[in-house]
Amino acid sequence: MAFFLCLFIFFLASSAYACDRCVHQSKVAYFSKESSLASGACGYDTLALNITNGQIAGAVSSLFKNGAGCGACYQIRCNNTSLCSQKGARVVVTDLIYNNQTDFVLSSQAFKALAKEGLDKDIFKLGIVDIEYKRIPCDYKNNNLSVRVEESSKKPRYLGLTFLYQGGQTEIVSVDIAKVGSSTWRSMSRDHGAVWGSTNRVPEGPLLLRIEVTSGFRGKQILAQKEVLPADWKIGVVYDTGIQINDIAQERCSSCDEGTWPL
Repeated sequence: MAFFLCLFIFFLASSAYACDRCVHQSKVAYFSKESSLASGACGYDTLALNITNGQIAGAVSSLFKNGAGCGACYQIRCNNTSLCSQKGARVVVTDLIYNNQTDFVLSSQAFKALAKEGLDKDIFKLGIVDIEYKRIPCDYKNNNLSVRVEESSKKPRYLGLTFLYQGGQTEIVSVDIAKVGSSTWRSMSRDHGAVWGSTNRVPEGPLLLRIEVTSGFRGKQILAQKEVLPADWKIGVVYDTGIQINDIAQERCSSCDEGTWPL
């Protein structure tokens, strides 16, 4: 009996994080330096501030998902209606935090966005607030999915790519590269966070990219229709894949409050 009781409790605890579409209750704190979160476990570095207008967050391991949760977007509202706005903040996950009190640690800019106009000083005095949150699709307007060549890349032994502007409500589950005109694809593996790397011999010449993302119930494979990396690709340069991701992954999980929030 004790075994089944423990199993039931485990199911309830795990199901709280099983559904991205659900509204969750938690707390948030903040870091005074945005750079601490920007240079975090996802590997975005200073680009995190550029693509999110400083609205970034570190997330606990159940949301970080061993790096698959990097780039996920969440809407967060604090529960103090006299202090906080109904809209709240929209943040992008850029780091992993180890915390048993909060699900997120926000940048100061995002934490300020929780408050009603003119009351930001009051929310900073609290330091930590009760919140509700849910995952929402990322929307980067006219920006396509892009990749930055990592500093650790070195021809022809290693190529590391950081994925930026990942739209929709998806996770990247596989990445392959191939020389333009070749039918031989080489798999990459998640190095850390949003960084994928190939430790096999990197093909010479311009490169194509093929990715698979969570979409619907089965996933979706997407092939770049153009050369993504030129033959003379450079470290630190961001390249446009020409891919727009707007998909939303469907979840097989327990029912929950899916109430619509103002965005």
